[in-house]
Amino acid sequence: MSNEILDSLLKDYEQKKLNAELDLEKRKEKLYSEVPRLQKIEDDLNNFAIMTAKSILKDSTFSISELKIKINNLKLEKSEILNELNLPSDYLQPNYSCKICNDTGYIKTNNYKTQMCNCLKQKLLNYSFNKSNIYNLDKENFNNFNENIFSDDVDLSKYRFNISPRKNMINIKNKCIDFISNFDDINQKNLLFTGGTGLR
Repeated sequence: MSNEILDSLLKDYEQKKLNAELDLEKRKEKLYSEVPRLQKIEDDLNNFAIMTAKSILKDSTFSISELKIKINNLKLEKSEILNELNLPSDYLQPNYSCKICNDTGYIKTNNYKTQMCNCLKQKLLNYSFNKSNIYNLDKENFNNFNENIFSDDVDLSKYRFNISPRKNMINIKNKCIDFISNFDDINQKNLLFTGGTGLR
């Protein structure tokens, strides 16, 4: 996989993340104009978060407990308001396409290392799959194999086989099906397809 493909996908992620955050700001602006109390709650929650951090640094146990109570009360009030407005509890959160990586393509592991999110892995896999020309499996499969398009004439000088092209293709088809059916068998031999450029 080239770096260009990965860079292109990450630019798409960056744009999706930005769009989700801009969309949130628009929703907030509209909602806060209709329900100013929600903006006050959000502002208070942000202020209390800063105060909690300061209290932790000062090791003030009493202040932290008091702030936690206030924060929980504000969160409960916010939830009740959203519920009354028939809005989901996460309405004031960005609508990221991937809730795991928040549209960054990467996540932090338990040991604080960065690794690729499954959503980005899937996009890379999809790209490789589409490049392989096997994405049209609903149409191009053994169930739709038409042996009648091949000649039933045996012509050793022309085809270099003492069997007809049709019989040859049926044999090839059966070998492929056998290969797929026994793919997990370690004794199963691989398949090798050869031919001129552009043939398939």
